Amino acid sequence: MSNEAKLIEQRCEACKADAPKVTDEELKALIKQIPDWNVEVRDGVMQLEKVFNFKDFLHALAFTHRVGGLAESMGHHPALLTEWGKVTVTWWTHKINGLHRNDFIMAAKTDLLEEE
Repeated sequence: MSNEAKLIEQRCEACKADAPKVTDEELKALIKQIPDWNVEVRDGVMQLEKVFNFKDFLHALAFTHRVGGLAESMGHHPALLTEWGKVTVTWWTHKINGLHRNDFIMAAKTDLLEEE
């Protein structure tokens, strides 16, 4: 079983404001499991981000809806920017202003949606 499969099989856990952010060591290990995602820092907040490309707006919009459904089912919601032919998905945990293991789980699950 690959490490990515392990992330995909996990569920998000409810986060509280005092939940721990991923450590530098955890970040290095987890990002290897989702190699197409980038770590962005905005206003001092680490976030995971990936741009998904599609052949037109309707396919991009359908993907946006699939990500929205996943987010609702897991109780963890990303920032989504839908444009003609692409969707930018950004995961981070608002309550802790940074990255939690949940964000990596959701990124791995988002990658699966692209294949649908």
